[in-house]
Formats: sequence, structure tokens, C-alpha cells
Amino acid sequence: MSIGAQSAYNLPMSYADRIKRVLTPPERVLFKRLNTPQKIQDYLDRLPINFEMRGETYMSPCRVFKTKTAHCFEGALLAAAALAYHGERPLLLDFQTDPDDEDHVVTLFRQNGFWGALSKTNHAVLRYRDPVYESVRELAMSYFHEYLKWSGKKSLRAYSAPFNLSKYSPERWISADKELFWLVDALDRSRHFPIVPPKNRRVIRKASKTEIAAMKVVEWKPPRGFKSSAR
Repeated sequence: MSIGAQSAYNLPMSYADRIKRVLTPPERVLFKRLNTPQKIQDYLDRLPINFEMRGETYMSPCRVFKTKTAHCFEGALLAAAALAYHGERPLLLDFQTDPDDEDHVVTLFRQNGFWGALSKTNHAVLRYRDPVYESVRELAMSYFHEYLKWSGKKSLRAYSAPFNLSKYSPERWISADKELFWLVDALDRSRHFPIVPPKNRRVIRKASKTEIAAMKVVEWKPPRGFKSSAR
């Protein structure tokens, strides 16, 4: 064996190849098909929302593939895994709110130098973002006026730095069988940046009745007994 051939043989496996090793053949077929952010978003939109009727879940992408349902965090992980399968960085963007509201998570992507976001939600707001933003902050700010409570209060308070999932092995977050509480905690503890300037907190205007009414538009009808949040 030549020195060149031996060096090639010892090259470390790429992250995309490591992902392929933990997927089943049907999962690889799906991920291979989801080869653009737009196709990934189309798939997320077709996926029924996870209403967590049997308790809180934080499923891995492989579990989502089996159960055919996802909420925002689970959809974001699946989108990140699909991007990573095709050699892109699996980046999450976390949104933090007032304590009495719910956070949201999207997946970042870049096309032709501009940022966009993939999002799984059941509502008419907090959705997909086309790649037209020059910075992550610019993209994050586009969600501010959509993040509403039923009272009309705008509750978004911070967004995270891009959270790169490739620092974890694919086995830990893509094919894991257990709930990913540890990953939720890690994302929540990661660096975040404030959105509302302290001097302007008192002058933030409440949303109008029309804006609040838009939050009632949903893709998937909640089952009986489900207590709906604003989004």
C-alpha cells in the first residue's frame, strides 16, 4: 500500500457519513430525498403536529420518522439532521420568552450567503423564513412581532447564538430512543442575546385584535382536552 493510499484510508469519517451509519435504509431514503431546505420544510408542513397528549416528549429524528408526528423542537432536530446528512451544518436557533409563555426552536440554513429558517408549528405565525436575511440577528428579529400572547403582549425576549449539533455524536441526538431532555437543557443554557432594549420595554405596543385573531389559524385541529398555547 502506498503512503498516499494509507493516508486516505486513515482519514476521519465525515459527520454526514457518521449520520448515514446510524440510519436505517428507509430513513436514508427519506433523508436523501430531503436535499434542499425547501423540501425539508415541505416535509415538516405535512407532518402532523405532536400535541403531546400522553405527556411531554423530546423525540429524536429517528423517533419522529417512526411516529410521524413532531412539535417545534422535534421538527427542528429532524430538519437539522437532514441538512447535516447532506453536508450542511446542523444549526438550531432558540427563542426565549417571558416565563409564562413558551419558547420556540427553528433550524438555520444558508443559501447564496443569506440566512433562512426551517420551522415546525401548528399556527399561522412563527413559520419558515426564506433565505433573505444578512445576519442571524436580522432573521431572529423578524419573529418579534409574531410572538404574541392571547392578551396581545409581545413576549419574545432573547435569541440564541447558532447552536451547532455536530459537537454531539449522531447516536446521541439523531437515533436516540430516549427523550432528549439533556439537549433541551443544553440549548437553553447556551449563549442568548436580548431582543428588547431595556429603555423601550414600557413602550412596546400590544398587538391588535386582528393580529391576535390570526393566531387562531391552525393546520392541525387539536384533539379534545388539549389546552392550546398562543402558538
